[in-house]
Amino acid sequence: MSSDLPGPRRGVEGEVVGLRRPGPPLVARLAISWLTNALVLAVVTLLPDVHVSGAGSLIGAAAVFGVLNTILKPLLLFITFPLAILTLGIAWFFVAMLMLDLTDVIVGGFQIDGFWTLVAATVIVWLANMVLDQTPGPWQLSGRRGRMNRWLGRAE
Repeated sequence: MSSDLPGPRRGVEGEVVGLRRPGPPLVARLAISWLTNALVLAVVTLLPDVHVSGAGSLIGAAAVFGVLNTILKPLLLFITFPLAILTLGIAWFFVAMLMLDLTDVIVGGFQIDGFWTLVAATVIVWLANMVLDQTPGPWQLSGRRGRMNRWLGRAE
């Protein structure tokens, strides 16, 4: 009968179960994502054939890159799944390259010259994302570790 009462569920020893600690609001997560994209793209600009006309272009590129990675990249990953199986995942590297190339095309003051520079920039972005994925923080709410923690029922 006690399970019919409103309020939080209680475990055997009286502890509250089934409730998750609320994470940072969406605006905060988007701001963190935007900032990390800007920092990663700033590192990419250290490559000799990557040019940014100013801080505004870098921030704009970070915003465009974030939107592309949020909206277009998952769709392309789904579409290219059979090809990724055949190529052992290499096809998805080219999807990541496409996100950087589209950012270059869309943002006027952000320019990546040459195929190998684009490859190097993609590797830098991949390495930075791998480090961030292993580093605890608010960005984990949408990352692989955050999904795994939610699936396992652990607090983030």
